[in-house]
Amino acid sequence: MVEKIGNLKPGMENISVVVRVLQVSEPKDIQTKNGPRTISEVMVGDETGRAKLTVWGKQDETLKEGSIVKIDNVWTTAFRGQVQLNAGSKSTFSESDEQIPDVSDIPETVPEAPQDYSPPRRNFNRGGRRFGSGGYRQGGFNNYGGRRGRGEEEEDE
Repeated sequence: MVEKIGNLKPGMENISVVVRVLQVSEPKDIQTKNGPRTISEVMVGDETGRAKLTVWGKQDETLKEGSIVKIDNVWTTAFRGQVQLNAGSKSTFSESDEQIPDVSDIPETVPEAPQDYSPPRRNFNRGGRRFGSGGYRQGGFNNYGGRRGRGEEEEDE
């Protein structure tokens, strides 16, 4: 199902949007905790509002100012109280013939994140160690020196 910008909430995954590209920034290299990454920031909108789209990796050639694009497999986050779209390596971009208002007719409204919103913790598995949850998968100990808790059972081999 295609989501409208005005209906976006933080934490949505695997969604599709059809938007008009309003503004495209030059790609820039940033440093993340997982190493250097290239991102592009694109302002997009539809008849319900505007949102920033962060494209992680190579920018797609369909993202030209004024074009109407369908973007599949994007997710939302919240930054400084505003909901933002994110596109990664599994996201797809295609031109669309859907009717989206001209740039000047797209409302300035940006979806806001609820004040009590806190992002979900993600677990990153790197070589047997589970980051983000305070535990080791293989050793049975958490990062604080205690035994594994929260009902996790060790399997007998």
